[in-house]
Amino acid sequence: MASSSTRTYNAFDFDPSSPSYATCLQSKQSLLQSRCGYRVIKNLHATSGIQLPRWTESLPSWMTNRSSWIGYVAVCQDEEEIERLGRRDVVIAFRGTATCLEWLENLRATLTQFPGATCQYDSKPMVESGFLSLYTSHTLKFRSLQDQIREEIGKIVQSYGNEPISITITGHSLGAALATLTAYDITRSFNHSPLVTVISFGGPRVGNRCFRSQVEKCGSKILRIVNSSDLITKLPGFVINEGVEKNEDVHVAGVGLPKWLQKPADNAQWVYVDVGRELQLSTGSSQSFVGFINHNVATCHDLNTYLQLVKLHVSVQDSSNEEKKTSREGVH
Repeated sequence: MASSSTRTYNAFDFDPSSPSYATCLQSKQSLLQSRCGYRVIKNLHATSGIQLPRWTESLPSWMTNRSSWIGYVAVCQDEEEIERLGRRDVVIAFRGTATCLEWLENLRATLTQFPGATCQYDSKPMVESGFLSLYTSHTLKFRSLQDQIREEIGKIVQSYGNEPISITITGHSLGAALATLTAYDITRSFNHSPLVTVISFGGPRVGNRCFRSQVEKCGSKILRIVNSSDLITKLPGFVINEGVEKNEDVHVAGVGLPKWLQKPADNAQWVYVDVGRELQLSTGSSQSFVGFINHNVATCHDLNTYLQLVKLHVSVQDSSNEEKKTSREGVH
């Protein structure tokens, strides 16, 4: 999953002076290394729904670029890997924020209802307005990201319907938010949906309590990998603590609210909850980063920082397991 997220950045044309700006620099055949066992079958594009004023027509085209390559869909073709997993895995990978309009969408932090979604609570499933805009907006040239993914997953399910399928979705930053929306949308859009798992890096908050309950109800498994020093993972909005699920008092940004204010708080356009299970890592507590990482906002949020933290975490876990094994063998 780490390499999938990295590829979405490496393949993107960040050069605003380039005629291919905001597109994928590589073909589907060369986007992933052949030895990884996955084949890219679909390039994905996201579109901003922001309505620009007329005066922006005089700006350079790269500043008002509405649709951009955001990631891909790849299917496992390695028979040994399929046998090992017991299923054919599908990967959906998203990059983080890159274009001007994507940055503006990130700032649209009020909550809005996810179209067609319902909830067992009196409140409605709501998600960050900008993320939803990038997921559902379209142009004459590009269909919405939502429609692209639904169509491609439908084709995959039809093509491999006689064998078990899993869908693994990954992304960093904005891509992490889109991964969460995608997981929810897939599980609610397909009867007998395949197993859907999200592994995200440095993701911002996505939705409200009702949205989280619907994600859990639909069965998506979400792992949020966060750096405790990363400010982006603490945005946007306020947070309701876990006590809400137990009918306890609500706490918004650390301030206690009485139960009778619970519903108004749930319906507020700035009250978020974290979605999924969190794996919290930290540049501040890792000796490997002392004197090496300048703990500014950009560095703490950078994907490479996350990948190093994950590598260190795995190394520590492996060492701990080895020590436990050695200790057990010594006892015997």
